[in-house]
Amino acid sequence: MVVGISDLIADFIKEALKEDDGTTELQRSELAGKFNCVPSQINYVISTRFSPERGYIVESRRGGGGYIRISRVQMTPSALAMHTINAVGEVIDLDSATALISNAAAGGAVDDKTAKVMAAAIGNQALRSVPPSERGRVRAGILKQMLLMTI
Repeated sequence: MVVGISDLIADFIKEALKEDDGTTELQRSELAGKFNCVPSQINYVISTRFSPERGYIVESRRGGGGYIRISRVQMTPSALAMHTINAVGEVIDLDSATALISNAAAGGAVDDKTAKVMAAAIGNQALRSVPPSERGRVRAGILKQMLLMTI
């Protein structure tokens, strides 16, 4: 199995979050040097793997003493479910919805079996009779209703 540089960087950050009790500060240039990549690669990993819909808060300060502070959001399961419902909006794409479901499961708002059922219910296969231009709106409605039933 080949592991990409993005996976290595993400795993490193996740490990730092575990060691630092859910919040870590990193320097973009140091991290880029450690992984022998350009700083924009670090930005890419952070924006795609540590986004709010995945349960993270990212603060960034650029410049000489700049840093990136990443925090894992800690919530009760019901608060996480409500946060997730609010994050859905009126329309949601499949990748974002899947990330929200995964985060809800990781935070204990839903169990793994429920998360699988939710993912199946909002997937393109389940929504194949819905015109592609309307799937995001239908997906958002289904996801919100399913999450409301978990509270």
